[in-house]
Amino acid sequence: MARTTTHLRRWYLIHKWSSLACTLFLLLICLSGLPLVFRDEIQAWLDDDPPYAQLPADTPMADIDGMVRESQRRYPGQIVTFVFVDDDEPQVRVGMAPSWEAFQTQPRSSHFIQFDARTAQVLKESDPPERRRMGFIEFMLGLHTDLFAGLPGELFLGLMGLLFVAATVSGAVLYGPFMKKLDFGTVRGERAPRLRWLDLHNLLGIVTLAWVLVAGTTGVINELSTPLFALWQRTDVQAMLQPWRGKTPPRQDELTSAQAAFDTARRAHPGMRVTSVVFPGSRFGSPHHYLVWAKGETPVTSRLFSPSLVDARTGALTAAVQMPWYLRALELSRPLHFGDYGGMPLKIVWALLDLMAIVILGSGLYLWFARRGAQAARVERLVHASARTLSRSEPRS
Repeated sequence: MARTTTHLRRWYLIHKWSSLACTLFLLLICLSGLPLVFRDEIQAWLDDDPPYAQLPADTPMADIDGMVRESQRRYPGQIVTFVFVDDDEPQVRVGMAPSWEAFQTQPRSSHFIQFDARTAQVLKESDPPERRRMGFIEFMLGLHTDLFAGLPGELFLGLMGLLFVAATVSGAVLYGPFMKKLDFGTVRGERAPRLRWLDLHNLLGIVTLAWVLVAGTTGVINELSTPLFALWQRTDVQAMLQPWRGKTPPRQDELTSAQAAFDTARRAHPGMRVTSVVFPGSRFGSPHHYLVWAKGETPVTSRLFSPSLVDARTGALTAAVQMPWYLRALELSRPLHFGDYGGMPLKIVWALLDLMAIVILGSGLYLWFARRGAQAARVERLVHASARTLSRSEPRS
């Protein structure tokens, strides 16, 4: 019996201190994550893009090189950083920057030009840096992913996610002994408010256990995306680039056709959709290659990306890269975390579960402060009682 009591006390201490350490930050993550579940719908609602041309659904995409040339004509002397082909809307975005150095050290100096993918007509350009404002979804995403603190913020929130998982597991262990004398799901509504909230806290915690573990674990994996991609670049990518070590990277006026690189990658990944072409020089790619990303077309495989390296001077396929297991795990964790792979019904379910998690975290804070208040009141009553006892026992003159 004493051994069981000691065992449960350890789990209680794990639950108590892991919860206290992470609750405020997890509340922020859950609150910011709620609109992110519907970010496509919110972005479409807030979007002021001009309408696309009314064309048949099977209209082919315009030539990427033509869009690149138009972008360079508008901004002579600047470099093209990427071409993004939207798979939801008929649009292509061409990213530009004054230089690769400016792109890395002054992110706000980069900008984009948006084209109609079928007609190659310019639809809009991003605002200049001095007029650029952070949008609602961008603000929420920054809060949710790194608290606007970059890699340190990502790692900190990853640690908070680990503590959240520990709090969830320890809470599940404690739920059985707590409910031993009560029916499952009991909420003692006739008792004091603190006891009602305790029952509700425990009930919602056990009902959402599986989802909370999935959301928490995948959230931790997502926070490791920066170091995981850096590891991939330092190992697999560097090994593939060994034959080009010491060679001079091509200038942008020496690059082969971006459209040809796009087509080469599409042939290398049959049954997949090419979504972006990263130009040589990016720290996310290679100084000698186009890095071309493709993804599947089913709800699950559309979250699995496969890169290709295309020689930027010759247009030859260098490698159709197989992503390592840890990046595959990262890719699969993203739709599981945001619940955006099953359409609106799944998004609604995810939002309801997120709201339950907010109630769990909020009630946990309430229970902590209510208990401390009750303890303080109890101490105060004991002090007053002791003072009364002492006053009665004092000798009268």
